[in-house]
Amino acid sequence: MNGLTQVEITFLPEVVNDWLRFGEPVSETVLTRRRSHAFFAPGNVFGYVRWRQGDYGTALWQLFVLRAVRIDQPATRLPGIEPGADLFAAFEGKAKVQRALDLLDDLERRSLDPAQVSPAWWRVAGNRIATGLPVRPYSENQHAALEKLRQLRP
Repeated sequence: MNGLTQVEITFLPEVVNDWLRFGEPVSETVLTRRRSHAFFAPGNVFGYVRWRQGDYGTALWQLFVLRAVRIDQPATRLPGIEPGADLFAAFEGKAKVQRALDLLDDLERRSLDPAQVSPAWWRVAGNRIATGLPVRPYSENQHAALEKLRQLRP
């Protein structure tokens, strides 16, 4: 789909599992029983999880927080994402992905949509988890300030 960011969703039991953790695609295309594509309009934020099984257990576990971009904007190229997206945070490895999933659960428990959270908070959270530091919870004040800023920008 022209102008949209395409995300590949694949599920092969015990081998490959790619899924959207959050975000609302504008459309989806089912290719087979185990493969589909989700499409995001520029500006939409989403969470994408990639998991791979190896011969001796989990070989890859990643979670990306991304924003779909227009074709003329700079983008980070990632497997399963075409043509690329603005990368807010990347988590790799079981412990780091689990910490990120815990953050998502906390946001949702407090009725906050992870796709509406401040990009700056995601970047800081990604860096803090990558370095093993605690992440400060996303506050209601931060969210209120972001909402006011969004109202000011057309």
